[in-house]
Amino acid sequence: MASLSSLAALSLLLFLFCTDSVRSATTTCPPQKFKNNKIFANCTSLPALSAALHYTFNAANSSLSVAFVAAAPAADGWVGWGINPNGTGMAGTQALIALKAGGGGLVVKTFNLVSYGSIKEEKLSFDVWDLAAESLSGGATAIFASAKLPAGADQVNHVWQVGATVTNGVPAKHEFSPANLAAKETLQLAGGAAPAPSPAPGSTPGGSAPASAPGNGTSGGYRMREIKLGSYLGVFVLLAGLIGF
Repeated sequence: MASLSSLAALSLLLFLFCTDSVRSATTTCPPQKFKNNKIFANCTSLPALSAALHYTFNAANSSLSVAFVAAAPAADGWVGWGINPNGTGMAGTQALIALKAGGGGLVVKTFNLVSYGSIKEEKLSFDVWDLAAESLSGGATAIFASAKLPAGADQVNHVWQVGATVTNGVPAKHEFSPANLAAKETLQLAGGAAPAPSPAPGSTPGGSAPASAPGNGTSGGYRMREIKLGSYLGVFVLLAGLIGF
C-alpha cells in the first residue's frame, strides 16, 4: 500500500499537470500590462516581425477591440496594423499606423493602402474608435483600436508591418524581407480562436517569432503542449507503478 508521502508526491505531480494544462490553454503569448490598464480576452503571438495581437471580439455587436504590439526598427520609425476587407495581402488594407507626433508623443493615423506604391491618409471603409498608442518597455509600441465588422463576421484578414522612417507625417516604405512579406494572416474570431497563420516564405521570419502561431489544436504551439503534457503523464504513470499502484 502506498505511503502518505508517496500519495502526496503523486498528488503534487497531478496538480502540476492540471495547472500547466489550464495555463497553456488560456494564452498563446506572454502577458502584457498596458499603461491604460486595458485587458483583452485573447492574445496571440503573430508569425512575423516578433509582433503580438491582444484582442476581444464582441459577436453581439460585431466589434473587434485590439492592442497590436510590435517594435519599429528605428527610434523614429512606425508600426502598423490593419484589416483587408477584400483580400489577404497588403494592397487594399485599411491600416492604423502609429508614429511620432510633433511633440515627441505618439499619434495613430488611418491610411488606405491603395497599392504597394500608394497610401492615402483618409477615413477607413469601416468605423473605428478609441484610437490610441503607447510606448512599452523594450522599445515596443502598442496600437489600441476598436473596429466595426460586418454582421455575422467570424474571421478577418489582417496585416501588420513596421518601418524605419517617417517623412512629413507619412510612413515611408518598409523593407521587403521574408519577415515583412509574411506579416499577414486570417484571424479566426469565433470562440476566441487563435489565428491560422499564412505560410512564411523562406526561413523563419525575424528569427525570434514562431514559424506558426498557436491555433485550433493542430498548430506547432499546441503540438508542443501535447508533448509536454504527454511527458507529465508518462512520469505520472511511472511514479504510480513504483509506489505500487
